Amino acid sequence: MAYKRLGEILVAAGEIDEESLQKYLEQGKREGKRLGEVLVSNGILTERQIIDVLKLQLGMDSVELSKASIPTALAQLVPKNIARQYNVVPVKREGATLYVATNDPLDFKALEAVRKSSGSRVIPLLATKSGIERAIATLYGNESVNRAIDELETAMAANPVNTVNVSEVQSEHIEDENGQSAPAIRLVNSIIERGAGNGSSDIHIEPQADELKVRMRIDGVLHEILTVPKQLQSSVISRIKIMVDMDISERRIPQDGRANVKVRGKDYDLRVSTLPTKYGEKVVIRFLEKSETLLSREGIGLTGKHKDQYDRLLHNSNGVILLCGPTGSGKSTTMYTMITELNREEVNLVTLEDPIEYDMPGVNQVQINEKVGMTFANGLRAILRQDPDIIAVGEIRDSETAQIAMRAAITGHLVLSTIHTNSSIETINRLIDIGVEPYIINSAVKGIISQRLVRKLCPLCKKAYEPTDEELETLKINKENAPVKMFYKPVGCPECMHTGYKGRTAVFEILTLNAEIKTKLRDNALDSEIRQAIEDSGFEPMLVNCRRLVEAGITTVSEAARLLSTTDE
Repeated sequence: MAYKRLGEILVAAGEIDEESLQKYLEQGKREGKRLGEVLVSNGILTERQIIDVLKLQLGMDSVELSKASIPTALAQLVPKNIARQYNVVPVKREGATLYVATNDPLDFKALEAVRKSSGSRVIPLLATKSGIERAIATLYGNESVNRAIDELETAMAANPVNTVNVSEVQSEHIEDENGQSAPAIRLVNSIIERGAGNGSSDIHIEPQADELKVRMRIDGVLHEILTVPKQLQSSVISRIKIMVDMDISERRIPQDGRANVKVRGKDYDLRVSTLPTKYGEKVVIRFLEKSETLLSREGIGLTGKHKDQYDRLLHNSNGVILLCGPTGSGKSTTMYTMITELNREEVNLVTLEDPIEYDMPGVNQVQINEKVGMTFANGLRAILRQDPDIIAVGEIRDSETAQIAMRAAITGHLVLSTIHTNSSIETINRLIDIGVEPYIINSAVKGIISQRLVRKLCPLCKKAYEPTDEELETLKINKENAPVKMFYKPVGCPECMHTGYKGRTAVFEILTLNAEIKTKLRDNALDSEIRQAIEDSGFEPMLVNCRRLVEAGITTVSEAARLLSTTDE
């Protein structure tokens, strides 16, 4: 058939008109992007729609990579650098023919590179870009892991007495494997790269009786990814401990460490924790992506009224802003977003953290060390002698820290901190319970942000349905007074690895203390009177935000119900 470009095919199929095509081609030239990327980023077409058009117009087949079992031997035919450069992945080989997944079958340069490297006849199969990226991470991650495991076993068989060398200098670039590196280094690098490619928040390396199990937390849920032979456990854990400057000879007590790495062009801070267990040390590696997109209002999920309230709180030059919620609710990410916005040349911004999670250029970050007396309270006293404008305290854990933070705010400082409570309203009671006088809360606290994380529905496969009476009751929707909208439920597709969910977003409630609430606090009013003043102020509890997200098709009733079970609702 005659050569056609993607734009011509889409115009012929009636998906876009000629004028729009020229507009997006120009945008692609300016931004250095291909036409398909521009159309998807502008919401004109989805990847799936483009694939359907190409299938019809070119008579090509597609492949669901999440269901495909790709032999690791194929990684030898198409090197990882070619797969990454052209975003292609080998799927299967039949005789002299190699089937390759691509999201751009008209990229003949890519197909030629694959043909030369594999020495095979190449047949392209259509797949989404994100699906190919995941398949690349899985295939080459598995291949690297398997090769490193084989080499480690060989090395240990040849040298069973001495420890395998795991102490080479760690490269900042995890994915740039050095062929001369020790197998243990390449094995650990492959595991970390796989975690980053999967969008994991944590990697759990768990010793079992007869194996070392690796699980990864994706969108809040743990998935078993691979297992490592038991005899390699010591080398793997020692390598991780060396990366983060832990004592490899100490296996009886927990240890903490950190490292900075770059994986596929993205910077990550790794926080590593070890814990002695029955079968050896368990290791958890937490990924903290240093991304301008993530540490932004849009990245943490602030919209509408909450965005306006957030703006007003950050415009205060003094006072306390508290973030509350359980562990894993995104409080730290929100606080770092605030720090990013407030960090300016003309202010002295000091943080007091345990542990320091993100490295923030231009911010004076202080690590808590209770062993030598560097507690939150003592650190806060020292910071107040450093002429600060803004202070971020990792957590208010006791009365002493709370009292110092409140008095710092009253004397003209802006203080950010987190506190473990279930809701904005409960935070006021918690401060009173630990000994902060109501009149001090009245003078110091400007606002309280409570938050949780919910999984977002996959936009490509979610399915509309009419909610049941029980589901409406969960969200306190009276269908007699308001028309009932269609809700959405998860289905599962290749793009979401058949979970029905893709990504997470924060659910907020933001309480700002107005004059009426402050009057009640100053007068030591009853708890019921304070709550009534808060309700009268226009405060929206987390239930309202949950309802909005469900009605907008962003999340599900089951996710909302799980979240609400942890609040005061």
